[in-house]
Amino acid sequence: MTPRYGANYVPSTGWFYSWLDFSADAVRRDFADLAGLGLDHVRVFPVWPWVQPNRGLIRRRAVDDLLTTIDIASEFGLGVAVDLLQGHLSSFDFLPSWVLTWHQASVFTDRTVRDGIAVYAAHVAKAVATRDNVFAITLGNEVNNLWPANPTTPSASREWASELLDVVRGAAPDVLCLHSVYDDAWYAPEHPFHPADAVDLGDLTTVHSWVFNGTSRLDGPLGPATVSHAEYLVDLAASLAPGRGVWLQELGAPRPDIPAADAAEFVRRTLAAVAGHPALWGVTWWSSHDIDRGLLDFPDREYDLGLFTVDHEPKPIALALAEHLRSTVTPPVPVELPCPVDLRAEPRRRDEVAPGSAFHTEWVRNRPARIVHP
Repeated sequence: MTPRYGANYVPSTGWFYSWLDFSADAVRRDFADLAGLGLDHVRVFPVWPWVQPNRGLIRRRAVDDLLTTIDIASEFGLGVAVDLLQGHLSSFDFLPSWVLTWHQASVFTDRTVRDGIAVYAAHVAKAVATRDNVFAITLGNEVNNLWPANPTTPSASREWASELLDVVRGAAPDVLCLHSVYDDAWYAPEHPFHPADAVDLGDLTTVHSWVFNGTSRLDGPLGPATVSHAEYLVDLAASLAPGRGVWLQELGAPRPDIPAADAAEFVRRTLAAVAGHPALWGVTWWSSHDIDRGLLDFPDREYDLGLFTVDHEPKPIALALAEHLRSTVTPPVPVELPCPVDLRAEPRRRDEVAPGSAFHTEWVRNRPARIVHP
């Protein structure tokens, strides 16, 4: 299977605040940039509290702007994946007032909040499913980032995601329905979202590879552990659910972990490594465009993650990605490495497979390697 390649859409003008002052022309310019690289899809992020500011109100204008964005993507031959709960974006959490202040309640465990989310998810999913170029709906962007401010337990987390996936499937039966978590679900022993959730729930497994999780400190920006982290995470996910596709839904070159001078080579080596994995369904780069530094209070690494500058200039990482799309990858002949932990039965031992662990070190040393799960 040839992997799909796309970008997580961060608007070049106004970041996601642009939903509050929507411009179809600005979206069209951004999507022209991405189509020009040869990408085939975008992942887009309506911001939940701006669509559903009150539990009883879904703003029609907000949904219409989302549909316009999807239609513009179609003009450029781009498929669209829609994330529902934002939720968490670029280090900021966005929650509607009806789950905050004196309404304070966990989005994962409070029945009233869950019912309100279900109304939102069904409405947006049904609307976007009317567009032929929408191929996937994800519950939200790294929803596990909302913990611990929203208390939950492993059983509640799984029930929450399973229930909401059923809602989305009912509203959009012909698109992929997905659950998205960041990598603490794979590596952190006490985390209330488990690896089994990632591989059992939804139609594909999604993984997000960020080397600022400590991986880049193991051997530097272009070391073998760093440039193979995406492949390792895909392999770990694939070992837990053989035969199931794995979408590398986020991959980026964050500074200072990956200095600007090394970023293009990081892209080349990382994509060359992961592209040969038989489970890889697709790769979606984070992100499409930089964030204007006139917008304040973001972590510094968030500003320069784009393939393009805010002035639409392609950066070296964009050219490296386009170069990869023109290349041919020959799958390697790997060795098999038994995983020392049954991640389904023993999630509290997740740290034994985390970057820097003895097992991860062995996997890197034996590349190309494929993990065999107990």
